[in-house]
Parts: sequence; structure tokens; C-alpha cells
Amino acid sequence: MTRPHATPATPEADTTGGPAAPGDGTTPALTPPAELRRRLADRLGGAARAWLDQALDEAAAHPGTHGPISVWELRLSEAGRRCGPAHADAARVLILHAAHADADALTRVYFQGTADERRAVLHALPHLVPDGPDALPLVEDALRTNDTRLVAAALGPYAARHLDAHAWRHAVLKCLFTGVGLDHVADLDRRARGDGELARMLGDYAAERTAAGRTVPEDLHRVLALAGSAPATPPHGTDTPHGKES
Repeated sequence: MTRPHATPATPEADTTGGPAAPGDGTTPALTPPAELRRRLADRLGGAARAWLDQALDEAAAHPGTHGPISVWELRLSEAGRRCGPAHADAARVLILHAAHADADALTRVYFQGTADERRAVLHALPHLVPDGPDALPLVEDALRTNDTRLVAAALGPYAARHLDAHAWRHAVLKCLFTGVGLDHVADLDRRARGDGELARMLGDYAAERTAAGRTVPEDLHRVLALAGSAPATPPHGTDTPHGKES
């Protein structure tokens, strides 16, 4: 898959905002699309529900790409205005799901979209490309940014399954550096448990902050305790993320 160059975020997105807050029961990456739609419909007003229903019908009727830009991609850009900022992520994920967006379509939307649209793509990954690493470049790009909302969205179930150990450890450290709560890191307990290398990295980071007279984040102590504990046994055989251990 050819990887396009990232484009700067447009003014729609707050690329320097504070960490995202945990979801209110409509967390897009963790909620099955049918349930997500039901919960979202309960929260939207009549006009917003009607707009969403039409957008989802259009996406289902015209999936993929039709012309320079598909109709469902236009609806992605409208979601914040139509459904409100609090519900835009969920609406965009539902549109992507209705359009059966594959890894190539998600890559196009991500690199051509605003930061808000990129975040929705990251939330949609576990629903649309759960079984392969084709979308990992999107996760990796998000983790290189200083947008804490993108970093939080990148570390959902897709990253938990497919990021290799080296990249995942550094993502955890990035959360600590930038103030993203580790509650956003999917499958944290399983991946951190018994990880001696992560424990070493966390210990070094804590020592550096202490030596500089700075506080050590509470989240660090919690993950350090996990990393120093006995490894968890995978529930169903081996669940090894893609990529080599480093």
C-alpha cells in the first residue's frame, strides 16, 4: 500500500488541546456499530438524527469511491456541524462503517482529512480492518504528532493487537510525556504485564523526572507495577502483535 504524505491539520481541529476524556458509553472504537448507532440516536435531536440516517443510507448505497470524492466523504466533513462536536466522532465512524471503507479508503481519508476526521478513522480501525496490519501506518503517524486527541485515539484495540512491542512501549511513554491518560490505552493490563523492558524504561523515566525535581505521573506507578508482575497467560493461544520484538 502506497503511503501518502501527511497534510497539516486544518483549523477545524484543536491540535494542541488537552487529553481526550474517556467516553460516555458511545466510545466509537469499543462499541459495536449497531449499538453505537442506537446510543447515538438516543442522544441526537430530531434534525441531527435525520441527517445521520440519510448520511448512512447514502454511504451504504454508494460505498467506495465515485469520482474525485465520494458522497460519504463529504458527509464526514459535515458531521461536526450536523451532530455537534461531542457526537461527531461516533457519527463519522458510523459513516465509515456504512461505506465499508477498506484500508486504502481509510488511508486516503486520514491523510487528506482534518485532525477530527483522522481521529474518526483511528476509532474506526477495529471495526473495519481488525485482522491485518495494513492500517498501521496511520497509527504510527498519529503517534508521531503532538495532538493528544490523536495519540489517544491511535491506542485503541487495533494498536493493541497490531503494534509491535517496541512501538507499543514507546507509545505508552509518549502518553506519559504528553499527559494522555493511560485509560485510553486498550488492553494495557495484558500487554504491560510482565514486560521487563517496559519496566526498565518506566524506571529510567521516573528517575529522570525525580532527579530534575519533577513529579512522577500516577499512571507511571500503575503501569510499572503491572510490568513488574507475572506475565498474563493469553486466553486463547498466542496473540502476538505484528512486527518483531526489539
